[in-house]
Amino acid sequence: MRLLHPIGRWLARRLAAPRPAAHVATSHMHRLAATLRRGDVLLVEGTSRFATAIRYITQSTWSHSALCVADATSAEGGRALLIEADVVEGVRLLPLAAYAHAHTHICRPVGLLDAEIDALVAYARARLGQQYDLRNIIDLARYLLAEPPVPDRYRRRLLALGSGEPTRAICSSLIAAAFESVRYPILPDIEVIAHDGARGGPLREILHIRDSRLYAPRDFDTSPYFRIVKPAIDGGFDPHALVWAHEHPSLAGRADA
Repeated sequence: MRLLHPIGRWLARRLAAPRPAAHVATSHMHRLAATLRRGDVLLVEGTSRFATAIRYITQSTWSHSALCVADATSAEGGRALLIEADVVEGVRLLPLAAYAHAHTHICRPVGLLDAEIDALVAYARARLGQQYDLRNIIDLARYLLAEPPVPDRYRRRLLALGSGEPTRAICSSLIAAAFESVRYPILPDIEVIAHDGARGGPLREILHIRDSRLYAPRDFDTSPYFRIVKPAIDGGFDPHALVWAHEHPSLAGRADA
């Protein structure tokens, strides 16, 4: 068992190492920082082997998620801070600048009270420093295959395979559990029943919390309870103010200089 941990750490580092990618950041960092708010979920398109496998498993652009626990208006020094669960480093706090060159997406919960956002953030902060058991090599080795040969209907179950400890560092279960702690829905199972028990009467929906281990970053994007916030538009977008190279030939060569 003593040998498994260093092997697991080596494997995790290899799988988590970023690789060259063609995509670029879709939001300027100052706009992203000015737009992000406490309680927002930041989705990230990663480039590692983990990211490639998760994108395939979930059929989504997004492979990672982080929770904003201090925005630029509330944090000391005006730096937005996020909490993420990393398979190598565990649950950690890091500045928004860590995602400066990544393709990102803001998902904002709607209707939460300030006290509920405080509780949401406190839940995540209480788990800072938690480490993950890297001795379960099976949990990690499944991500060596970017496209595991598993039928579509079973792909999501791969996120909860094994002990669950490395799984919590890879998928979005930490953030899902934080929202569950304040009873905020993401993609709950919905049961429709008769309001008064009589057939043909008015109906009501009963929400059932799903297993947090089965949540993926894309669920915050597809959830009907999160608003998608785009910094370029939120900050006041004017298409008429854009400068196009073909309209200003003298500027066209500067980008290549």
